[in-house]
Amino acid sequence: MEKKDLSRRDALNLLWAASGALVVGELSFVGLKFLSPRATAGEFGGVFNLGPADQVPAGSVTPVEAGRFYLVRLNDGGFLALYRKCTHLGCSVPYEPTEGKFVCPCHGSAFSLNGDVENAPAPRAMDLFALSIENGEILVDSGKVIERDQTAAEHIVYL
Repeated sequence: MEKKDLSRRDALNLLWAASGALVVGELSFVGLKFLSPRATAGEFGGVFNLGPADQVPAGSVTPVEAGRFYLVRLNDGGFLALYRKCTHLGCSVPYEPTEGKFVCPCHGSAFSLNGDVENAPAPRAMDLFALSIENGEILVDSGKVIERDQTAAEHIVYL
């Protein structure tokens, strides 16, 4: 068998192919890294540790600005994490303590303390974030939105 020498043209073609493969690989890696979620604990889209559940008074609404939600403790002791976004057009809904409800400044939708619609045009209750209580600590995952029509027993978390 004869040994064939690598010509200059073949060597350059091989070098160009290897360079092209390297560029495509790097661009793919950068593109996937750019598109992948980067939420970390304490940032929107991540998990928030809000501290001991027994220190939150019943009937209170605590805004969590970084998480874009309200931690609500109902009068019966249950917890909800209400997303601040109105289900009508997505406006940020502030809590009105004098009225004891959430009122959207854009189109007048009003929501009760548990997020149910009291005044249209909002089509459904405020969305929730997944909430759990582990070792007495309140954990809210702002990456998991729960859409609902109205409040149900399974939405409320108790100690």
